[in-house]
Amino acid sequence: MALSIGTSAHAVLYKRDSRAAVAWVGLIWLAPVVGAVLYILLGINRVRRRVAGARGSELQHLPSLAEFSCSPEELTQLLPAERGHLVEMARLVERLTDLTLVKANRVEPLFDGDQAYPSMLEAIRGAKRSISLLVYIFSNDAAGERFVRALADAAKRGVEIRVLVDDVGLRYSMPPVTQKLRAAGVSAARFMPAIRPWATPYFNLRNHRKIMVVDGTLGFTGGMNIREHHLCGERPAFPTRDTHFRVEGPVVQELQATFVEDWQFTTGERLSGEAWFPPPQASTGRVTARTIPDGPDHHLDRMRLGFHGALGVARHSVRIVTPYFLPDATLIAALNTCALRGISVDIVVPSVNNLKMVAWASMAQMWQLLEWGCRVWMSAPPFDHSKIMVVDEALSIIGSSNWDPRSLRLNFELGMECYDQELAERLIETVDERIRHARRLTLKQVDRRSFPVRLRDGLARLAAPYL
Repeated sequence: MALSIGTSAHAVLYKRDSRAAVAWVGLIWLAPVVGAVLYILLGINRVRRRVAGARGSELQHLPSLAEFSCSPEELTQLLPAERGHLVEMARLVERLTDLTLVKANRVEPLFDGDQAYPSMLEAIRGAKRSISLLVYIFSNDAAGERFVRALADAAKRGVEIRVLVDDVGLRYSMPPVTQKLRAAGVSAARFMPAIRPWATPYFNLRNHRKIMVVDGTLGFTGGMNIREHHLCGERPAFPTRDTHFRVEGPVVQELQATFVEDWQFTTGERLSGEAWFPPPQASTGRVTARTIPDGPDHHLDRMRLGFHGALGVARHSVRIVTPYFLPDATLIAALNTCALRGISVDIVVPSVNNLKMVAWASMAQMWQLLEWGCRVWMSAPPFDHSKIMVVDEALSIIGSSNWDPRSLRLNFELGMECYDQELAERLIETVDERIRHARRLTLKQVDRRSFPVRLRDGLARLAAPYL
Protein backbone atom coordinates (compact mmCIF):
# COMPACT_ATOMS: atom_id res chain seq x y z
CA MET A 1 0.00 0.00 0.00
CA ALA A 2 2.81 2.43 0.91
CA LEU A 3 4.65 1.59 -2.31
CA SER A 4 1.52 2.16 -4.41
CA ILE A 5 0.71 5.44 -2.69
CA GLY A 6 4.28 6.74 -3.03
CA THR A 7 4.70 5.88 -6.71
CA SER A 8 1.20 7.15 -7.56
CA ALA A 9 1.95 10.45 -5.89
CA HIS A 10 5.20 10.74 -7.85
CA ALA A 11 3.39 10.09 -11.15
CA VAL A 12 0.69 12.64 -10.37
CA LEU A 13 3.21 15.30 -9.37
CA TYR A 14 5.89 14.85 -12.02
CA LYS A 15 4.30 13.45 -15.19
CA ARG A 16 3.76 16.34 -17.60
CA ASP A 17 1.26 14.44 -19.74
CA SER A 18 -1.96 13.78 -17.82
CA ARG A 19 -2.63 10.72 -19.98
CA ALA A 20 0.71 9.22 -18.97
CA ALA A 21 -0.05 9.96 -15.32
CA VAL A 22 -3.44 8.24 -15.56
CA ALA A 23 -1.92 5.22 -17.32
CA TRP A 24 0.82 4.80 -14.72
CA VAL A 25 -1.52 5.25 -11.74
CA GLY A 26 -3.87 2.68 -13.26
CA LEU A 27 -1.06 0.19 -13.74
CA ILE A 28 0.27 0.79 -10.21
CA TRP A 29 -3.10 -0.03 -8.61
CA LEU A 30 -4.29 -2.75 -11.02
CA ALA A 31 -0.99 -4.64 -10.75
CA PRO A 32 0.07 -4.15 -7.12
CA VAL A 33 3.83 -4.14 -6.51
CA VAL A 34 4.57 -5.10 -10.14
CA GLY A 35 3.12 -1.83 -11.47
CA ALA A 36 4.98 0.21 -8.87
CA VAL A 37 8.26 -1.55 -9.65
CA LEU A 38 7.75 -0.98 -13.38
CA TYR A 39 7.13 2.70 -12.73
CA ILE A 40 10.30 2.99 -10.65
CA LEU A 41 12.31 1.28 -13.41
CA LEU A 42 10.73 2.82 -16.49
CA GLY A 43 8.51 5.74 -15.53
CA ILE A 44 10.87 8.06 -13.69
CA ASN A 45 12.82 10.47 -15.88
CA ARG A 46 16.33 9.64 -14.71
CA VAL A 47 17.71 11.23 -17.84
CA ARG A 48 17.22 14.67 -16.33
CA ARG A 49 18.03 13.62 -12.77
CA ARG A 50 21.35 12.03 -13.76
CA VAL A 51 22.74 15.30 -15.07
CA ALA A 52 21.01 17.71 -12.69
CA GLY A 53 23.70 19.64 -10.87
CA ALA A 54 26.47 17.87 -12.79
CA ARG A 55 26.72 20.35 -15.64
CA GLY A 56 27.26 24.06 -15.52
CA SER A 57 26.27 26.57 -18.16
CA GLU A 58 27.93 27.76 -21.34
CA LEU A 59 27.45 31.29 -20.00
CA GLN A 60 30.22 30.79 -17.43
CA HIS A 61 32.69 30.17 -20.26
CA LEU A 62 31.46 32.78 -22.72
CA PRO A 63 33.30 36.12 -23.03
CA SER A 64 31.29 39.29 -23.46
CA LEU A 65 29.82 39.74 -26.93
CA ALA A 66 28.22 43.09 -26.10
CA GLU A 67 30.08 44.83 -28.92
CA PHE A 68 28.27 42.67 -31.48
CA SER A 69 24.96 42.32 -29.65
CA CYS A 70 21.87 42.78 -31.80
CA SER A 71 18.78 44.00 -29.99
CA PRO A 72 15.27 43.23 -31.29
CA GLU A 73 15.03 46.81 -32.52
CA GLU A 74 18.28 46.49 -34.49
CA LEU A 75 17.16 43.16 -35.95
CA THR A 76 13.97 44.80 -37.16
CA GLN A 77 16.11 47.31 -39.07
CA LEU A 78 18.35 44.59 -40.51
CA LEU A 79 15.43 42.53 -41.80
CA PRO A 80 13.34 43.61 -44.80
CA ALA A 81 10.15 45.39 -43.75
CA GLU A 82 7.98 42.45 -44.82
CA ARG A 83 10.02 40.11 -42.59
CA GLY A 84 10.02 42.26 -39.47
CA HIS A 85 7.65 39.86 -37.68
CA LEU A 86 10.53 37.36 -37.33
CA VAL A 87 11.91 39.49 -34.50
CA GLU A 88 9.39 37.70 -32.26
CA MET A 89 11.37 34.51 -32.77
CA ALA A 90 14.53 36.28 -31.62
CA ARG A 91 12.79 37.44 -28.45
CA LEU A 92 11.61 33.90 -27.74
CA VAL A 93 15.06 32.33 -28.16
CA GLU A 94 16.67 35.03 -26.05
CA ARG A 95 14.42 34.05 -23.15
CA LEU A 96 15.04 30.35 -23.83
CA THR A 97 18.82 30.52 -23.87
CA ASP A 98 19.96 33.79 -22.21
CA LEU A 99 22.54 33.89 -25.01
CA THR A 100 23.33 36.97 -27.09
CA LEU A 101 22.06 37.38 -30.64
CA VAL A 102 25.12 38.66 -32.51
CA LYS A 103 25.58 40.27 -35.91
CA ALA A 104 28.42 40.32 -38.48
CA ASN A 105 28.64 36.54 -38.99
CA ARG A 106 29.27 34.54 -42.12
CA VAL A 107 27.52 31.15 -42.46
CA GLU A 108 28.37 29.09 -45.55
CA PRO A 109 26.57 25.81 -46.38
CA LEU A 110 28.78 22.83 -47.23
CA PHE A 111 27.12 19.90 -48.92
CA ASP A 112 28.17 16.31 -48.26
CA GLY A 113 31.59 15.25 -47.08
CA ASP A 114 32.94 16.13 -50.52
CA GLN A 115 32.65 19.83 -49.63
CA ALA A 116 32.68 19.79 -45.82
CA TYR A 117 35.69 17.56 -45.15
CA PRO A 118 38.19 19.43 -47.38
CA SER A 119 37.14 22.72 -45.77
CA MET A 120 37.47 21.29 -42.27
CA LEU A 121 40.82 19.66 -43.02
CA GLU A 122 42.14 22.89 -44.53
CA ALA A 123 41.16 24.69 -41.33
CA ILE A 124 42.96 22.08 -39.22
CA ARG A 125 46.10 22.39 -41.35
CA GLY A 126 46.01 26.16 -40.90
CA ALA A 127 45.47 26.06 -37.12
CA LYS A 128 47.99 28.03 -35.08
CA ARG A 129 46.79 27.84 -31.46
CA SER A 130 43.84 25.55 -30.78
CA ILE A 131 41.39 23.03 -32.24
CA SER A 132 38.25 21.79 -30.49
CA LEU A 133 36.29 18.99 -32.11
CA LEU A 134 33.05 17.44 -30.86
CA VAL A 135 31.23 14.84 -32.92
CA TYR A 136 28.78 12.00 -32.40
CA ILE A 137 30.38 9.50 -34.82
CA PHE A 138 34.11 9.57 -35.62
CA SER A 139 34.67 6.41 -37.62
CA ASN A 140 37.92 4.54 -37.86
CA ASP A 141 37.75 4.43 -41.66
CA ALA A 142 39.21 6.24 -44.67
CA ALA A 143 37.52 9.53 -43.82
CA GLY A 144 38.43 9.28 -40.15
CA GLU A 145 42.05 8.55 -41.05
CA ARG A 146 42.32 11.86 -42.94
CA PHE A 147 41.23 13.73 -39.82
CA VAL A 148 43.54 11.71 -37.58
CA ARG A 149 46.55 12.56 -39.78
CA ALA A 150 45.64 16.25 -39.95
CA LEU A 151 45.12 16.45 -36.18
CA ALA A 152 48.37 14.57 -35.52
CA ASP A 153 50.30 17.00 -37.73
CA ALA A 154 48.70 19.94 -35.91
CA ALA A 155 49.69 18.45 -32.54
CA LYS A 156 53.29 18.18 -33.73
CA ARG A 157 53.20 21.90 -34.58
CA GLY A 158 52.28 22.64 -30.98
CA VAL A 159 48.58 23.33 -31.51
CA GLU A 160 46.45 22.59 -28.45
CA ILE A 161 43.82 20.04 -29.45
CA ARG A 162 40.82 18.58 -27.65
CA VAL A 163 38.63 15.93 -29.31
CA LEU A 164 35.39 14.75 -27.69
CA VAL A 165 33.44 11.85 -29.22
CA ASP A 166 30.25 10.31 -27.91
CA ASP A 167 30.87 6.86 -26.49
CA VAL A 168 28.05 5.22 -28.43
CA GLY A 169 29.12 6.98 -31.63
CA LEU A 170 32.61 5.53 -31.22
CA ARG A 171 31.16 2.02 -31.44
CA TYR A 172 30.14 2.44 -35.07
CA SER A 173 33.64 1.27 -35.97
CA MET A 174 36.20 -0.80 -34.11
CA PRO A 175 38.78 -0.33 -32.78
CA PRO A 176 37.72 3.16 -31.63
CA VAL A 177 39.51 6.02 -33.34
CA THR A 178 40.41 7.55 -29.96
CA GLN A 179 43.22 5.02 -29.69
CA LYS A 180 44.86 6.41 -32.84
CA LEU A 181 44.33 9.98 -31.69
CA ARG A 182 45.98 9.41 -28.32
CA ALA A 183 48.85 7.52 -29.92
CA ALA A 184 49.38 10.58 -32.15
CA GLY A 185 49.56 12.91 -29.14
CA VAL A 186 46.01 14.27 -29.48
CA SER A 187 43.97 14.73 -26.30
CA ALA A 188 40.76 12.75 -26.87
CA ALA A 189 37.91 11.76 -24.55
CA ARG A 190 34.66 9.77 -24.64
CA PHE A 191 31.41 11.48 -23.68
CA MET A 192 29.55 9.51 -20.98
CA PRO A 193 31.15 6.08 -21.49
CA ALA A 194 28.57 3.32 -21.08
CA ILE A 195 30.73 0.53 -19.66
CA ARG A 196 27.86 -0.95 -17.62
CA PRO A 197 24.56 -0.81 -19.55
CA TRP A 198 22.51 -1.07 -16.35
CA ALA A 199 24.33 1.94 -14.87
CA THR A 200 24.33 4.16 -17.96
CA PRO A 201 21.45 3.65 -20.44
CA TYR A 202 23.05 2.73 -23.75
CA PHE A 203 21.12 5.07 -25.99
CA ASN A 204 20.19 7.83 -23.55
CA LEU A 205 22.17 10.95 -22.71
CA ARG A 206 24.09 10.82 -25.97
CA ASN A 207 25.97 13.84 -27.26
CA HIS A 208 24.69 14.31 -30.80
CA ARG A 209 26.29 17.74 -31.31
CA LYS A 210 28.76 18.47 -34.11
CA ILE A 211 31.17 21.32 -33.39
CA MET A 212 34.65 22.17 -34.62
CA VAL A 213 36.35 25.45 -33.74
CA VAL A 214 39.84 26.44 -34.94
CA ASP A 215 41.82 29.15 -33.15
CA GLY A 216 38.59 30.34 -31.55
CA THR A 217 37.61 32.21 -34.73
CA LEU A 218 36.53 29.67 -37.35
CA GLY A 219 33.73 27.20 -36.64
CA PHE A 220 31.92 24.30 -38.25
CA THR A 221 28.56 22.91 -37.18
CA GLY A 222 25.55 21.11 -38.63
CA GLY A 223 24.51 17.49 -38.90
CA MET A 224 27.55 15.77 -40.38
CA ASN A 225 29.56 13.09 -38.61
CA ILE A 226 33.04 11.95 -39.65
CA ARG A 227 32.67 8.76 -41.67
CA GLU A 228 33.27 7.68 -45.24
CA HIS A 229 29.52 7.34 -45.90
CA HIS A 230 29.40 11.12 -46.42
CA LEU A 231 31.97 11.09 -49.24
CA CYS A 232 29.28 10.56 -51.88
CA GLY A 233 31.64 11.47 -54.73
CA GLU A 234 33.86 8.51 -53.82
CA ARG A 235 30.94 6.08 -54.18
CA PRO A 236 30.88 4.48 -50.72
CA ALA A 237 28.83 1.36 -50.06
CA PHE A 238 26.21 3.35 -48.11
CA PRO A 239 26.25 6.95 -49.42
CA THR A 240 24.72 9.55 -47.10
CA ARG A 241 23.96 13.12 -48.08
CA ASP A 242 24.24 15.82 -45.45
CA THR A 243 24.63 19.56 -44.91
CA HIS A 244 27.27 21.20 -42.72
CA PHE A 245 28.13 24.86 -42.18
CA ARG A 246 31.32 26.90 -42.05
CA VAL A 247 30.89 29.75 -39.56
CA GLU A 248 32.90 32.92 -38.99
CA GLY A 249 32.20 35.83 -36.67
CA PRO A 250 31.39 36.38 -32.99
CA VAL A 251 28.84 33.55 -32.87
CA VAL A 252 31.81 31.14 -33.07
CA GLN A 253 32.46 32.06 -29.42
CA GLU A 254 29.08 30.55 -28.53
CA LEU A 255 30.01 27.35 -30.38
CA GLN A 256 33.26 27.24 -28.44
CA ALA A 257 31.51 27.86 -25.10
CA THR A 258 29.25 24.83 -25.70
CA PHE A 259 32.26 22.66 -26.48
CA VAL A 260 34.12 23.90 -23.41
CA GLU A 261 31.14 23.08 -21.19
CA ASP A 262 30.92 19.53 -22.58
CA TRP A 263 34.69 19.05 -22.30
CA GLN A 264 34.76 20.23 -18.68
CA PHE A 265 31.81 17.99 -17.81
CA THR A 266 33.58 14.99 -19.37
CA THR A 267 37.18 15.52 -18.24
CA GLY A 268 37.09 18.13 -15.47
CA GLU A 269 39.50 20.34 -17.45
CA ARG A 270 38.44 23.95 -17.93
CA LEU A 271 39.68 25.55 -21.14
CA SER A 272 40.23 29.29 -20.98
CA GLY A 273 42.49 32.03 -22.27
CA GLU A 274 43.04 33.53 -25.70
CA ALA A 275 44.03 30.21 -27.27
CA TRP A 276 40.39 29.17 -26.91
CA PHE A 277 38.61 32.52 -26.61
CA PRO A 278 40.45 35.26 -28.51
CA PRO A 279 38.79 38.68 -28.73
CA PRO A 280 35.68 38.24 -30.92
CA GLN A 281 35.95 39.67 -34.41
CA ALA A 282 33.40 40.61 -37.04
CA SER A 283 33.38 38.68 -40.29
CA THR A 284 32.57 39.99 -43.74
CA GLY A 285 29.16 38.32 -43.54
CA ARG A 286 25.78 39.81 -42.68
CA VAL A 287 24.19 36.91 -40.82
CA THR A 288 22.74 37.66 -37.39
CA ALA A 289 22.90 34.45 -35.39
CA ARG A 290 22.75 32.72 -32.01
CA THR A 291 23.31 29.14 -30.88
CA ILE A 292 20.62 27.07 -29.17
CA PRO A 293 22.20 24.41 -26.91
CA ASP A 294 19.68 21.69 -26.14
CA GLY A 295 19.77 18.63 -23.91
CA PRO A 296 18.16 16.63 -21.08
CA ASP A 297 19.62 18.92 -18.40
CA HIS A 298 19.14 22.65 -17.84
CA HIS A 299 18.76 22.96 -21.64
CA LEU A 300 15.68 20.70 -21.78
CA ASP A 301 13.13 21.42 -24.55
CA ARG A 302 14.97 24.41 -26.06
CA MET A 303 14.94 23.08 -29.63
CA ARG A 304 11.36 21.81 -29.40
CA LEU A 305 10.19 25.19 -28.15
CA GLY A 306 12.38 26.86 -30.78
CA PHE A 307 10.60 24.88 -33.52
CA HIS A 308 7.27 25.90 -32.01
CA GLY A 309 8.38 29.53 -32.00
CA ALA A 310 9.46 29.43 -35.63
CA LEU A 311 6.15 27.88 -36.68
CA GLY A 312 4.27 30.42 -34.59
CA VAL A 313 5.86 33.45 -36.27
CA ALA A 314 5.65 32.06 -39.83
CA ARG A 315 3.43 33.99 -42.24
CA HIS A 316 4.39 32.78 -45.71
CA SER A 317 6.33 29.53 -45.93
CA VAL A 318 7.95 26.77 -43.90
CA ARG A 319 10.45 24.34 -45.41
CA ILE A 320 11.79 21.43 -43.37
CA VAL A 321 14.36 18.78 -44.29
CA THR A 322 14.95 16.07 -41.70
CA PRO A 323 16.06 12.42 -41.82
CA TYR A 324 13.87 11.32 -38.91
CA PHE A 325 10.40 12.81 -38.65
CA LEU A 326 8.42 11.79 -35.57
CA PRO A 327 6.98 15.04 -34.21
CA ASP A 328 4.87 14.87 -31.07
CA ALA A 329 1.21 15.87 -31.02
CA THR A 330 1.98 19.51 -30.22
CA LEU A 331 4.37 19.90 -33.15
CA ILE A 332 1.90 18.17 -35.47
CA ALA A 333 -0.77 20.61 -34.33
CA ALA A 334 1.60 23.56 -34.90
CA LEU A 335 2.41 22.38 -38.43
CA ASN A 336 -1.27 21.85 -39.21
CA THR A 337 -2.12 25.27 -37.81
CA CYS A 338 0.41 26.82 -40.19
CA ALA A 339 -1.16 25.03 -43.15
CA LEU A 340 -4.67 26.06 -42.07
CA ARG A 341 -3.52 29.69 -41.87
CA GLY A 342 -2.59 29.48 -45.56
CA ILE A 343 1.14 29.08 -45.00
CA SER A 344 2.98 26.83 -47.45
CA VAL A 345 4.39 23.90 -45.40
CA ASP A 346 6.81 21.53 -47.16
CA ILE A 347 8.40 18.62 -45.29
CA VAL A 348 11.15 16.60 -46.99
CA VAL A 349 12.04 13.16 -45.62
CA PRO A 350 14.03 10.30 -47.19
CA SER A 351 12.17 7.79 -49.33
CA VAL A 352 14.66 5.16 -48.13
CA ASN A 353 15.59 5.49 -44.48
CA ASN A 354 18.57 3.90 -42.73
CA LEU A 355 16.34 3.22 -39.70
CA LYS A 356 13.35 1.21 -40.86
CA MET A 357 11.37 1.39 -37.61
CA VAL A 358 11.61 5.17 -37.66
CA ALA A 359 10.35 5.23 -41.25
CA TRP A 360 7.44 2.92 -40.38
CA ALA A 361 6.44 4.95 -37.30
CA SER A 362 6.72 8.16 -39.30
CA MET A 363 4.44 6.83 -42.03
CA ALA A 364 1.84 5.82 -39.43
CA GLN A 365 1.27 9.45 -38.46
CA MET A 366 1.64 11.15 -41.84
CA TRP A 367 -2.13 11.21 -42.37
CA GLN A 368 -2.43 13.65 -39.48
CA LEU A 369 -0.41 16.19 -41.49
CA LEU A 370 -1.65 15.44 -44.98
CA GLU A 371 -5.33 15.80 -44.14
CA TRP A 372 -4.84 19.46 -43.17
CA GLY A 373 -2.75 20.55 -46.14
CA CYS A 374 0.91 20.02 -45.21
CA ARG A 375 2.93 18.76 -48.17
CA VAL A 376 5.26 15.79 -47.60
CA TRP A 377 7.99 14.91 -50.07
CA MET A 378 9.94 11.63 -50.18
CA SER A 379 13.42 12.55 -51.37
CA ALA A 380 15.22 10.28 -53.81
CA PRO A 381 18.20 8.16 -52.68
CA PRO A 382 20.82 8.36 -51.40
CA PHE A 383 19.70 8.75 -47.79
CA ASP A 384 19.66 12.43 -46.79
CA HIS A 385 20.82 13.17 -43.21
CA SER A 386 20.43 16.99 -43.54
CA LYS A 387 18.64 19.05 -40.90
CA ILE A 388 17.32 22.32 -42.33
CA MET A 389 14.39 24.60 -41.50
CA VAL A 390 13.70 27.84 -43.40
CA VAL A 391 10.86 30.18 -42.44
CA ASP A 392 9.60 33.09 -44.57
CA GLU A 393 12.74 33.22 -46.73
CA ALA A 394 14.75 34.95 -43.99
CA LEU A 395 15.02 32.72 -40.89
CA SER A 396 17.12 29.57 -41.05
CA ILE A 397 17.42 27.04 -38.22
CA ILE A 398 20.35 24.68 -38.65
CA GLY A 399 22.24 22.28 -36.43
CA SER A 400 22.13 18.68 -35.25
CA SER A 401 18.52 18.25 -34.08
CA ASN A 402 16.13 15.84 -35.74
CA TRP A 403 12.34 16.04 -35.47
CA ASP A 404 12.02 13.02 -33.18
CA PRO A 405 11.55 12.45 -29.43
CA ARG A 406 15.05 11.10 -28.81
CA SER A 407 16.70 14.11 -30.40
CA LEU A 408 14.39 16.64 -28.75
CA ARG A 409 14.36 15.14 -25.23
CA LEU A 410 17.14 12.60 -24.66
CA ASN A 411 20.17 13.79 -26.65
CA PHE A 412 22.48 16.76 -26.27
CA GLU A 413 21.99 18.80 -29.44
CA LEU A 414 23.03 22.17 -30.82
CA GLY A 415 20.98 24.43 -33.09
CA MET A 416 21.60 27.86 -34.53
CA GLU A 417 19.08 30.52 -35.52
CA CYS A 418 20.24 32.63 -38.45
CA TYR A 419 18.59 35.78 -39.84
CA ASP A 420 19.71 36.55 -43.39
CA GLN A 421 17.92 36.45 -46.74
CA GLU A 422 20.96 35.37 -48.73
CA LEU A 423 21.61 32.33 -46.53
CA ALA A 424 17.91 31.47 -46.54
CA GLU A 425 17.80 31.68 -50.34
CA ARG A 426 20.75 29.29 -50.68
CA LEU A 427 19.07 26.80 -48.38
CA ILE A 428 15.75 27.21 -50.20
CA GLU A 429 17.52 26.32 -53.45
CA THR A 430 18.79 23.16 -51.74
CA VAL A 431 15.35 22.23 -50.42
CA ASP A 432 13.66 22.95 -53.73
CA GLU A 433 16.25 20.85 -55.55
CA ARG A 434 15.42 17.96 -53.21
CA ILE A 435 11.72 18.48 -53.92
CA ARG A 436 12.22 18.50 -57.70
CA HIS A 437 13.66 14.99 -57.49
CA ALA A 438 11.25 13.78 -54.81
CA ARG A 439 7.95 11.92 -54.84
CA ARG A 440 5.04 13.73 -53.26
CA LEU A 441 3.23 11.66 -50.65
CA THR A 442 -0.56 11.94 -50.78
CA LEU A 443 -3.24 11.05 -48.27
CA LYS A 444 -4.67 8.58 -50.77
CA GLN A 445 -1.34 6.73 -50.95
CA VAL A 446 -1.14 6.56 -47.17
CA ASP A 447 -4.70 5.23 -46.91
CA ARG A 448 -4.11 2.62 -49.62
CA ARG A 449 -1.36 0.83 -47.71
CA SER A 450 -2.23 -2.81 -47.16
CA PHE A 451 -3.58 -3.88 -43.78
CA PRO A 452 -0.37 -5.75 -42.77
CA VAL A 453 1.73 -2.66 -43.65
CA ARG A 454 -0.59 -0.30 -41.76
CA LEU A 455 -0.53 -2.63 -38.76
CA ARG A 456 3.27 -2.83 -38.87
CA ASP A 457 3.57 0.96 -39.07
CA GLY A 458 1.02 1.44 -36.29
CA LEU A 459 2.89 -0.91 -33.98
CA ALA A 460 6.14 0.90 -34.73
CA ARG A 461 4.43 4.19 -33.86
CA LEU A 462 3.77 2.89 -30.34
CA ALA A 463 7.54 2.94 -29.82
CA ALA A 464 7.86 6.51 -31.18
CA PRO A 465 8.88 8.02 -27.78
CA TYR A 466 11.95 5.76 -27.82
CA LEU A 467 12.96 6.11 -31.50
